[in-house]
Amino acid sequence: MSLTGGDVTLERDGHVAYVTLSHGRYTVVTMEMRRLVAERFAEIDRDPEVRVVVVRSDGEHFTSGGDIAGFMEVDPIDLTDLGHDVTAAAHSPKPVIAAIDGYCFGVGLEMVLSCDIRLGTGRTQLALPEMNLGMIPGSGGTQRLARLIGLSRAKFHILSATRIQAQQALDWGILSGELHTDRDALYAAVDALAQKMAGLSPAALRTAKEVLDRGVDGPLYTGIELERKAYSMLRATQDFAEGVKAFGEKRAPVFTGR
Repeated sequence: MSLTGGDVTLERDGHVAYVTLSHGRYTVVTMEMRRLVAERFAEIDRDPEVRVVVVRSDGEHFTSGGDIAGFMEVDPIDLTDLGHDVTAAAHSPKPVIAAIDGYCFGVGLEMVLSCDIRLGTGRTQLALPEMNLGMIPGSGGTQRLARLIGLSRAKFHILSATRIQAQQALDWGILSGELHTDRDALYAAVDALAQKMAGLSPAALRTAKEVLDRGVDGPLYTGIELERKAYSMLRATQDFAEGVKAFGEKRAPVFTGR
């Protein structure tokens, strides 16, 4: 294996951007693909027309993980940026939905844990198997999984490199909604959710994401204060005025992000 290979494409349908991983049946994530993820999100963040992002794969599996041999070709100091690159979804102000079918291992799971909403199928399997290589997750996996499912569960699955099956992932809140029958049903559900969210206020969407992300890491009173201030700020937006007016007129609001 090498550092290069594979691709990460970016397409837009209205206000929804689609980031698609592409590298064979198992969608092995190379070092180049990690950097491309960051580049695609940088493009998205600069585009005011994009309101919602979908991350998906065109392989049989979302991804079986990273290019393991490639790690040995990278200087350790250069690895420090890779976790930031592949988890660019967490730093984007726009909500990100992950569509997960099949395997989602290693760096793939770390990538989707940095997304805001995750939907899957009955054949979705999640794992952080780095312990099998004498390594630990290095792109936020230990911290994000523990915060999502609890320290005890995260320790079990990380320290033993045990897979999380689809139903368990749904029960624990890693996946949301329901388990879809196949990829077509999953992608249809993701598209419908993305289009629904794209019709909402961009200002409210990015504010809610920030309040949730920042508030959950601090004391309750800090989160509530952050929420209160964000609520007051949104009161002055054109979108809120439009939402109130549309509600009174019994019509769908037309939000502009102002």
